[in-house]
Amino acid sequence: MLIAAFPAGPLAANCYVAAPAAGAECVVVDPGQQAAEPLEALLAEHRLTPAAVLLTHGHFDHVWSAAQVGDAYDVPVLLHPADRALLTDPAAGLDPALAAQLSALIPGGAPGEPKRLAEASDGLRTDHAGLPVTVHHAPGHTPGSVAYALETGDGEPDVLFTGDLLFAGSIGRTDFPGGDHAEILRSLERTCLSRPDETEVLPGHGPRTTIGRERATNPFLRDVRDSGGR
Repeated sequence: MLIAAFPAGPLAANCYVAAPAAGAECVVVDPGQQAAEPLEALLAEHRLTPAAVLLTHGHFDHVWSAAQVGDAYDVPVLLHPADRALLTDPAAGLDPALAAQLSALIPGGAPGEPKRLAEASDGLRTDHAGLPVTVHHAPGHTPGSVAYALETGDGEPDVLFTGDLLFAGSIGRTDFPGGDHAEILRSLERTCLSRPDETEVLPGHGPRTTIGRERATNPFLRDVRDSGGR
């Protein structure tokens, strides 16, 4: 399996591509700001063709290039319906201070919806590019946050694209509109900490990690353990 990534835009949101191998179809996860050009270079390098775009949530730094990529390749763009409004009104997902700076961060207005917008509903199983992926609704950072679990097979650890749910050494912030700290604790317990330690975590920002490493060392997960995910 091939998984490659690069940080996109001023907020360095990770954009991923996953494919069975080079020269195959792939899925693109979270093409954010200024992602189109480096994504095109990455696809050419590995001779990949997008079959779908998967969005972990609706914040602008993760979805900005989604319509551009999805429409260019005529592929479905998956997003949980609870975050759909953020595609056309990015400021609705930001605190007032950041919303006031929005014009500097995202010049030119909202990117709008892709032509083939599809629902990333909880429990949905997809096989775009021949990759078995399950959608797990994981609200707390945003109402429509999801994680995508990719079954790798061949005895390799499964992969979890967590977006801004879980990071190496941290968890997603919940002080933006639609955020909910108690909800993100439940999502972490249900979606992340229920998985085997060897599960590889590919977060929305920062380096890769594993469930086991975060279970043992992430100080923000103490709240999950203390609350029992309730």
